[in-house]
Amino acid sequence: MENPGFKRAIRSFVLRQGHLSASQQRAIDEGMPRWGIEYRPEQLDLAQAFGRDAPKILEIGFGMGGATAEIAANMPHHDYLGVEVHSPGVGNLFKLIEEKQLTNLRLLRHDAVEVLDNMLADGSLDGVHIFFPDPWHKKRHNKRRLIQAPLVEKLVKKLKPGGYLHAATDWEDYAIQILEVFNGNTDLQNTAEAYAPRPDYRPLTKFEARGIRLGHGVWDIIFTRK
Repeated sequence: MENPGFKRAIRSFVLRQGHLSASQQRAIDEGMPRWGIEYRPEQLDLAQAFGRDAPKILEIGFGMGGATAEIAANMPHHDYLGVEVHSPGVGNLFKLIEEKQLTNLRLLRHDAVEVLDNMLADGSLDGVHIFFPDPWHKKRHNKRRLIQAPLVEKLVKKLKPGGYLHAATDWEDYAIQILEVFNGNTDLQNTAEAYAPRPDYRPLTKFEARGIRLGHGVWDIIFTRK
């Protein structure tokens, strides 16, 4: 049985929308009919949504979208479904889709948990990216973080056998928790002894590069479904 507090905690975070600039609002208005997917509590046909049969990667919480746009541009033979509720980020990524002329990226402006519960079929994903999730970095905030065992259980069901789950964080306490949660799922296996080297497909962001120069760490955790 699911812990009802788990969903409430996620809800309390995702309702923070942020201020939309005029250009971001315009990008949403113009981009949704072309590259957006409306939330509906019914199963989504991913091949139909992208117009082809290709590996499908779920990007949860893409922020302002710079890394996601770069990944999609560098990996044209993969399709990416971005799920985000931060409206300025959604608008910004729509702008990047147009600028980079990306055809392998679709956006869902909704809560990731409801998308998993109601729109994605089991075994439909080849991978999941959760890069730099939510701001709850302090150890005492561990119960407010997105990556908890119930969410990972949902994600694993959506992965194909051999599909991967990749999280990255610049908060060490959070990295420790993510590693423990992933290790606690018997359907997952680590691709490294503990933390993995950053793979080529995950770009080094300006924020991350600055942090590394200052001596801060970034941890990548990559598991595959057995």
